[in-house]
Amino acid sequence: MPKSLWFLIIGMLVNVTGASFLWPLNTIYIHDHLGKSLSVAGFVLMLNAGASVIGNLIGGTLFDKIGGYKSILSGIVITLIALVGLVFFHDWPTYVVLLVIVGFGSGIVFPSMYAMAGTVWPEGGRKSFNAIYVAQNAGVAIGAALGGIVASYSFTYIFLANTLLYVVFLLIAFFTYKNISVTGSAQTSVLQEAKGIKNHYKLIALLTLCVGYLLCWMAYVQWQTTIATHTLELNIPLSQYSMLWTINGILIVAAQPFIVPVVQKFAKTLKVQIMIGTAIFIASFIIVLQATTFVDFLIAMIVLTIGEMFVWPAVPAVANELAPKGREGFYQGIVNSTATGGRMIGPVFGGMMVDHFDVSVLVYSLIAFLFLTFFTTWFYDLRTKEQSTKRYQVTVSK
Repeated sequence: MPKSLWFLIIGMLVNVTGASFLWPLNTIYIHDHLGKSLSVAGFVLMLNAGASVIGNLIGGTLFDKIGGYKSILSGIVITLIALVGLVFFHDWPTYVVLLVIVGFGSGIVFPSMYAMAGTVWPEGGRKSFNAIYVAQNAGVAIGAALGGIVASYSFTYIFLANTLLYVVFLLIAFFTYKNISVTGSAQTSVLQEAKGIKNHYKLIALLTLCVGYLLCWMAYVQWQTTIATHTLELNIPLSQYSMLWTINGILIVAAQPFIVPVVQKFAKTLKVQIMIGTAIFIASFIIVLQATTFVDFLIAMIVLTIGEMFVWPAVPAVANELAPKGREGFYQGIVNSTATGGRMIGPVFGGMMVDHFDVSVLVYSLIAFLFLTFFTTWFYDLRTKEQSTKRYQVTVSK
């Protein structure tokens, strides 16, 4: 891997480590410390994720117009200002306002990071995105492990740790990302690029795939919200719940030597890779239906982690393959917005389902959503293949 990609990996690791002090505990903090219902907690997380969606789209567009360095720094500065505020003001409703700003700022950062990863090492293919994905989850492992311990003393320390690590991320980006040269794409605006496109089959293909991606994230985010509170109701300590996310991150990093050859052998295409991962997601939620102890949830988390190792790196890789020259950032912005949209809708949907029904009804609904993902994944590229075949036939006839 090129040196510049390593800088991106390190930056992502530090960024996500800081964020992972807080995000697994958001629902618990809102519900248990601020005294709000799960529906209200879900609405707050929806606002945070909605701001991230806007940030994702703006960040992707900024990458295409002004490059990754300035885009990433802009997002970091916005996020850092809000995080400093959270250290001193984390009561209701200030917490909500600052959390929304954090979502917007961090949303700007992620599509630029992924777009840069794809362009600095284009010959790497899915390897670049898998490396960024592994760095993210190493950060989840470290941050979640420390976050559960720190939160047992004071949530104020959680906000402080997040802020300090974001300062480190700012320094890494400021001193290393400026010199990263982005090759293989001409920096143009989205509107300029759109004028020259005669059809939108690739964009429609990505949007179709992202419907299933959204449903996967709606299911996945329940582990951070409704399932988190469900484990506490089953008298599973907060420290053990945080440990689930630590195991999630450690497994993703440690299992790479084993998962990579499995993917190469059984998932010949990115489409097959996503479908295998979706099937594994379904298996994990079937286990959740029967879970009553920490060991049960641990097994379900391990299965879930295997599934996400198939799905999460594959979708940005598909977006990179579909993106026309100069629109890599925009396409990655769509992917990140979709993931954030799932994190936005998921908590509200899950909170309302649990408040009005129970966890089992929610899980059955999520399994149904995941089955729908099979169809969107299967059909997403049929039109692009038809267009490629037609162009080939025209070329041969000439």
